[in-house]
Amino acid sequence: MIRGVSTSVPDRASLQRRALRLEYATIVWNIGEAGLTIGLGIAAGSLALIGFGVDSIVELFASLVVVWHLRSTHAGDHADRTRRALRLTAAAFLVLAIALSGAAINDLTSGRRAGESLWGIVYLAITAAVMFALAKMKQRAGRDLGSAPLLSEAQMTFLDALLAAATLIGLAANAAFGWWWADPTAALLIAAAAANEARENWGEASEFG
Repeated sequence: MIRGVSTSVPDRASLQRRALRLEYATIVWNIGEAGLTIGLGIAAGSLALIGFGVDSIVELFASLVVVWHLRSTHAGDHADRTRRALRLTAAAFLVLAIALSGAAINDLTSGRRAGESLWGIVYLAITAAVMFALAKMKQRAGRDLGSAPLLSEAQMTFLDALLAAATLIGLAANAAFGWWWADPTAALLIAAAAANEARENWGEASEFG
């Protein structure tokens, strides 16, 4: 719990409901986002789009963990379950980072070219705007509620927005200028961000011991 934040019981219940609505919106969006971007990525042979879709699955898991926290009424084993969940999230991010890095490096060294995905570009532009807005609202709710898990997940949503922007740039450069290397380079950026998230989640898990 963040120090210096105090709310009455009615206020806290209202804040929890607001936070849950934001998380449910994120979950619904990420379910659609994962299916759509992975499908578009497979069709275009785009590692960046596929990686972005897999990252959405990881964020979906993180959102479910936050919902679990917000709805929990028992504090007894709360810290232990939180620690395990954060470490599972860290492991998922690490697997994503390793797999995506290997595939991107292979594309860069072999010169494999991804096809264009105009629908992917349009969707990523919309996703970036939506995720930046959701991240800002979650950060406000997390501060008001005094919830460290919610604030941490808000950072993940902000990262998702940044990844959408980075992937968008890579795909647009490939479509406009034929820069085939832009797509695997964007995939490497996603891998680096995923590795950093793995490190941060694992470190945060240690705080619940």
